[in-house]
Amino acid sequence: MATARNFWYENYTMLFDFYEMTMGNGYLLCGKKDQICYFDMFFRSVPDGGGFAIAAGLEQVIDYIENLHFSDADINFLRSKKCFSEEFLSYLRTFKFTGDIWAVPEGTPIFPGEPIITVRAPAIEAQFIETYILLTVNHQSLVATKSNRIVRSAQGRPVFEFGSRRAQGTSGAILGARASYIAGCSSTACTISEELYGVPAGGTMAHSWVQMFDSEYEAFDTYCSIYPNAPTLLVDTYNVLKSGVPNAIKVFQKHGITNGALRIDSGDITYLSKKVRKMLDEAGLTGCRITASNSLDEYIIRDILLQGAKIDSFGVGERLITSKSSPVFGGVYKLVAVENPDGSILPKIKISENPAKITTPHFKKVYRLFDRESGKAEADLICVHDETVDDSQSLTIFDPYYTWKTKTFTNYKAVELLRPIFLNGKRVYDSPATEDIRNYCLAQIDSLWDEVKRFENPHNYYVDLSEKLWNIKHDLLKHKK
Repeated sequence: MATARNFWYENYTMLFDFYEMTMGNGYLLCGKKDQICYFDMFFRSVPDGGGFAIAAGLEQVIDYIENLHFSDADINFLRSKKCFSEEFLSYLRTFKFTGDIWAVPEGTPIFPGEPIITVRAPAIEAQFIETYILLTVNHQSLVATKSNRIVRSAQGRPVFEFGSRRAQGTSGAILGARASYIAGCSSTACTISEELYGVPAGGTMAHSWVQMFDSEYEAFDTYCSIYPNAPTLLVDTYNVLKSGVPNAIKVFQKHGITNGALRIDSGDITYLSKKVRKMLDEAGLTGCRITASNSLDEYIIRDILLQGAKIDSFGVGERLITSKSSPVFGGVYKLVAVENPDGSILPKIKISENPAKITTPHFKKVYRLFDRESGKAEADLICVHDETVDDSQSLTIFDPYYTWKTKTFTNYKAVELLRPIFLNGKRVYDSPATEDIRNYCLAQIDSLWDEVKRFENPHNYYVDLSEKLWNIKHDLLKHKK
């Protein structure tokens, strides 16, 4: 995998919002260059009104951090802007990340308000990496979250990601395919995603293949001669029931193919699939499968299955790769603390007229509380970094907004979510293989109660604050000027 990533690597050091440079120059000139600070990345609401999201994109953040460097051309360009000091430009020549990063592993179900990534670093470094962290984790978490909704709607049937040609740019296609596979899609049409990240790639034919031949029968016959092992034939170029399926059956019978598949890409999927299934079964091709595509999403898939559609697998493109119904993840990156020279930590808070935008201050850790009997995740608890949850003792948590709502846990296991990724600028975390991330993701989603996984009006999964953290936050709210 390292070879593949290096093969595709581009230097994204200059991919930043310009204010990160103006602030960096300002930090240096006013003596705050070495001020240690803490930033959290978190998000405020789950796309599509769902009950949870899925963290993805950490591997690309790691690659970015490890390869940060400014070239002479970069520095000359910044000099041309005529707003940066030579002292700052000289600093950039040897720039590298020297701080610490903690993050939840990719594939982890995540909830609003809790840190996904925490950065502790000198001010310029911590500020500078904001844009790339946000764009990468926001994008892949968005696609992973949408993909898992679609996968769950298919009720165990394979979902193929078909979105490359509708993705928003090359990385949208390549990394979107990666995110979709982590979240449960079975394969992708994006070939380079297999080369780089091990996402299984596959595909068969387009309508143009059928049109290239003098007849549909000849197109199918030729294809099955070349690819006799479980071929998939696209049967809606002309007429599904009067032409496509009869020709496909003749060709399968001619070649002795009993494990092929037919793809329907238009029309009334429910009606057509029932008719196609009947025609295949009557021809003795009970082992042949039916796959459907054409602007599908979780709601359409759910509905056609409720209507009795005879579909064995689905191909989903634009509505998955762009998360068309909810195309913005909304993760943010906020300062939560600074470190004094003596090592003590001074919490910082952002206050807003919109209560949802008020941040939770301090250097924090997050525990997930699992019921030992059922294995299900019950709640998350955000604590100050120096707190420890002893799961051999009972624990009472309370709603941070409606504090009279409490719950006491006795037979539970507390698992810390944030893992160290970089310490003192050195990578201390090995990115798992994509397949391992996928397996972890599906296991973690299985630990959520079904009520949390509803598409509409999901159960509210509680993310509570420890009493110590709640007190710190509310003291700041009372005394902040």
